Amino acid sequence: MGGSKKQVVTQTSSSLAIVEANTLDNKLVTIDAPIVSSYNDRIRPLLDTVDRLRNLNVMREGIQLPTIVVVGDQSSGKSSVLESLAGISLPRGQGIYTRVPLVMRLQRSSSPDPEIWLEYSDKVVPTDEEHIAEAICAATDVIAGSGKLVSDTPLTLHVKKAGVPDLTMVDLPGITRVPVNGQPENIYEQISGMIMKYIEPQESIILNVLSATVDFTTCESIRMSRQVDKTGERTLAVVTKVDMAPEGLLQKVTADDVSIGLGYVCVRNRIGEETYEEARLQEELLFRTHPLLRLIDDDIVGIPVLAHKLMLIQATMISRCLPEIVRKINLKMETAVVELNKLPIVMASTGEALMALMDIITSAKESLLRILIQGDFSEFPDDQNMHCTARLADMLSQFSDNLQAKPENGVTEFLMDEIKVLDECKCVGLPNFIPRSAFLAILSQQVDVIHDKPVDFIRKIWDYIETVLSSVIAKYSDNFPQIQSSIKRAGRILISKIKEQFVSRVSEIVEMEKLTDYTCNPEYMKSWTEKTASQQDFIDAVLNDARRPEFFAMAGFGNVKISHLRKYHAHLLQQAFDMKMRISSYWAIVLRRIVDSLALYLQLSVKYLVNSQFQKEVVAEMVDPRGGGGVERMMEESPSVASKREKLKNSIKLLKESKDAVAAIVDQTSGYGDR
Repeated sequence: MGGSKKQVVTQTSSSLAIVEANTLDNKLVTIDAPIVSSYNDRIRPLLDTVDRLRNLNVMREGIQLPTIVVVGDQSSGKSSVLESLAGISLPRGQGIYTRVPLVMRLQRSSSPDPEIWLEYSDKVVPTDEEHIAEAICAATDVIAGSGKLVSDTPLTLHVKKAGVPDLTMVDLPGITRVPVNGQPENIYEQISGMIMKYIEPQESIILNVLSATVDFTTCESIRMSRQVDKTGERTLAVVTKVDMAPEGLLQKVTADDVSIGLGYVCVRNRIGEETYEEARLQEELLFRTHPLLRLIDDDIVGIPVLAHKLMLIQATMISRCLPEIVRKINLKMETAVVELNKLPIVMASTGEALMALMDIITSAKESLLRILIQGDFSEFPDDQNMHCTARLADMLSQFSDNLQAKPENGVTEFLMDEIKVLDECKCVGLPNFIPRSAFLAILSQQVDVIHDKPVDFIRKIWDYIETVLSSVIAKYSDNFPQIQSSIKRAGRILISKIKEQFVSRVSEIVEMEKLTDYTCNPEYMKSWTEKTASQQDFIDAVLNDARRPEFFAMAGFGNVKISHLRKYHAHLLQQAFDMKMRISSYWAIVLRRIVDSLALYLQLSVKYLVNSQFQKEVVAEMVDPRGGGGVERMMEESPSVASKREKLKNSIKLLKESKDAVAAIVDQTSGYGDR
């Protein structure tokens, strides 16, 4: 066995490379970074496509891309695994060195000179291979602060050099349960929340780094990954520090007590100042010569094997995700195009602006016609406040009930108002005639009591119509905020004019009821006749009933007190009773007439508002130079609309480029997922 050799198989873009470790001659053979060795022509187009999508920043449109996410408990060796895969140095040591998401973007370059830079907080910081670790630490301090705090703001490391494939990996802070000095008490919640954000998308490939020195079932990273990937179909486990705990390792990776669907790979961490090449050769020697570790199948040991598996897994994930990525790109592009088309065209002349203004007015007018007159609420199905005819009917019904309700306070004793007025209106003449002046005096008193109610109702009605008008104007002028206030002002002025005209008209209607007593409604005579039928019984109860009752039951009045009326003469009581019944019968007609008049005049006013006054008032306001030249202002696109237009154009451009980027590769990936 002394002169035997063990071959480590890796893949490059052109061929399978055989790397030999000769233990007899102790020769060190120079090899490329293992992730490069796992790169080949079959999966290169897939990775190039995803990288182009990343360069286009399609993820800002909410489209997730397949990404390798490295997770593990604190000090499990995560950064060492990434370092070994990429062939670059990362911060290493005791404690938390990864305190922000480190997004490593590797890009192959034809130039022999590497280009390495960091991006964070809109900054670009160049560095080189020798100083990568220091630059990452400095950038981390800027993002998360010096000390031991963490942040979910990502730090992106770009590496462009020959022999490096286009690949993106994310290293996340190690999971720690107990805060150390300088860390917040909720450090565990912060880190676990950050990890879940990255591993939850179905496009993420979870690279779960486990230390051979611990029980896998107790690892917090395993618990988290199983929450989002119950079957383990997108989780690959990397077992580090195998040289520190080789006992029982074979059983742990073959038993798979934690359901790692993509399997395990056992690796040896780079130790101390070992070069990359030295670390790989030491790893090969360890798995070939160690009495326990040599029993583990060659297919699941070594960084080169990990790199090879990782590339194949990512290729499979990419081929699986591409159709859905294409679907999302198409859907988002269609949505963005629709939104862009909804924006108003940029107007180049006053004529175009005037036409756009007339479109706004016409659309608002048609909307008002539907909701205020026709009772069509399809435009606002869920906003009951905009179901205007129904709300107006409710308000009118409430007003009618309120107007006809009997006052709770200030009611005098039965017939006393009539007796007092008759006493003041008496004159020389026949005794069986009721003075008309007395009737009008009582009528006037009752009209004065309710005078403010119709006025208050009208103000309430038009305040409501004003809110409706404002909502409609806001909807149809939303794309022209620079003139929206002018149109709304025109609407307020119009409503104010109509309101005052209506109040004046209502006051006239109410005042007319005080001037004369007239109705052709036969209900008056019918009601008066029914009410006066009990007149004699009433008089008898007041003056002639030996029992001297205190109350008398009357239809329409209930039990009325009569004991206070016995001091008056029968003739006066008859006149007062008759006038009370006339007033009662006539007053019901007066109240209904007021309600009917207001309802009809309201309908007429709303019709005039919609059909003629609205358009006339708005046009006058917008063309009036004293108002600031509203039409001309329409030619000045508002900052918010301009920003929205630019954002949509950029999104469409990005999505179109993304669509073009994947179009050529989609058909080629149909068989990759099964390989």
